[in-house]
Parts: sequence; C-alpha cells; structure tokens
Amino acid sequence: MVNPTGAQYEIRHGRWRAVTTQVGAGLRSLQLDGVELLATYAADETPKRWAGAHLIPWPNRIRDGRYFVGEEAYQLPINEVERRNANHGLNVGLAWECLAHLSTSVRQRATFWPRRGWPGTLAVELLHHLTDDGLIVEVFATNIGQVPLPFGYGTHPYFRFDDLANVELTIPFDAELRVDPERLLPLRLGPVTPEHDFTGTRKIADSNLDTAFTDPLVRDWRVSLAGDGRRIEIWGDATCQWVQVFTPPTRDSIAIEPMTCGADAFNEGPTYRDRILLGPGESTSVRWGIRAGSVG
Repeated sequence: MVNPTGAQYEIRHGRWRAVTTQVGAGLRSLQLDGVELLATYAADETPKRWAGAHLIPWPNRIRDGRYFVGEEAYQLPINEVERRNANHGLNVGLAWECLAHLSTSVRQRATFWPRRGWPGTLAVELLHHLTDDGLIVEVFATNIGQVPLPFGYGTHPYFRFDDLANVELTIPFDAELRVDPERLLPLRLGPVTPEHDFTGTRKIADSNLDTAFTDPLVRDWRVSLAGDGRRIEIWGDATCQWVQVFTPPTRDSIAIEPMTCGADAFNEGPTYRDRILLGPGESTSVRWGIRAGSVG
C-alpha cells in the first residue's frame, strides 16, 4: 500500500530526528531525544488541520479567490466553501521531487504550473536541515515563467502539549490583524489587544487564539513556548514578518505559523504591503526554524 503522503524522508543529527514527506514536502515529525514535539500523523494517515504543511504560493485566505496583477484579474478555485475563500495555496496533493537526501538534510523541488487562477510558472525548493540547535527550513522560490507572479509563504506546524493552559507563551510582535469574524478576512492592523498580548511571557490559560501578529521593525524574531518540561522556540528571518498563532478547540496543541504576509495579501488592504511580486526570472527566499530544550 502507498502512504497518502508518499515517500517518507528521515533525517537525523545528534539528539534530533525529523521526517518530511514526498506529498507537499510536509514536516511530518520532529523529535528531540525521542520525544515528538509536533501534533502529527502517522505515515499511513492523511494530514489533518494542515499539520506540517507548507503554504505556497500564498498563506491564509484570498477573498472570494479573486485577485489582480496589474489590470489582469484572476479567479482561483474556492476551497474554503463555507467562507467563500481560496485558502492556503496550491500545494495540496503535490508530489515533490527529492533532489538530495543526506543523513542530516533533505532538499525537495516542485513546480507550480499554470492552472485556473494561477497564470505563471513558479519553481520552489525546500531544504529541511538538522543541526545541533534544531531544525532549519529554507525556501527558495523563482518565477521561471513569462508573467509577473504574486508570492507569499507560510507553514503550519502544530506543537503538542498535554496541558496547554499552563504553557508559557512569548510573542515579540506588538500589532495584530483584526479580521471579520465570519470570514476571517482582514479589517485593519492595530495594537495587540490585552487578550492577545504575549509580548511579556505569560501562560496561555483559557486564551483562544486564531490571530496574525506582525511588526515590520522586528528582525530575526523568536516565539517561545515553555511547558511539559520543555522549551520550544520558533524563529524566522526578516522575510517572515508575520506569525499566525492558533489554539485548536481540542486544546491539545498550538500552531505557530511563520508567514511572509497576512491574509488576503494579494489584494489591496492592510496586508498588501507584504505581498512579494516576482517578475520573470526573479527569486526570493525565506528562512525559519525550530529550537528546543529542557526547562529546569
């Protein structure tokens, strides 16, 4: 039988072990000293809740699936039917080519060919690399077609905790994106509300988060989680100026999602400033990672 996510690529370094998948190049597992850090799925299971997914060529939602590049309008398929949005990109079910699978790293490549609502050709390489400090992920995107392409990237790791309420969370961003509660689309950027203010470390308690944070002045940021005897840091470079934080109703995990842009960034509005527009032959790159250790 074939796994729903295709081939599994295991890498190891010292105390670390990770597994990525052929389908979607997803991060299926990340272990430190044999302990699984992610809320994950088995090799023979289908991913749920976008666990470990790479969101390419846009993260989050596009209103009505419609956007413009210059004067040209494009209509994407609606995959979030109840909210009438195009959600989380075109990477679902896409098989990635493995370019190199070494003991500590795996490099994969996929091409996003023209299709309904997507006019160009985008080549993307993903590198997952383990070091003494943990996991480093590098993303390289190049417009190899003939028309300009908008681009955004996000990723969706869930970190599992037995007692989420007592997990201490630190988020270094001081602005959050207000959204329409019905469709989760942007309204405006504003200061972090008291409920969502984790600029000073505090316990998650009964906070419910499905919130995008940003601060264009923050560079090389770190979001910290401490609980269940371990500390986890998710970090990103200057290209990742956004982080979406989500506490699912199950309260068994928390998603910390580095993103290059917020929801609906392909359209004019409060997130449009961080849309990346790649002309033919132009490239961009993103770098983020995960560190972890014990809490005394």
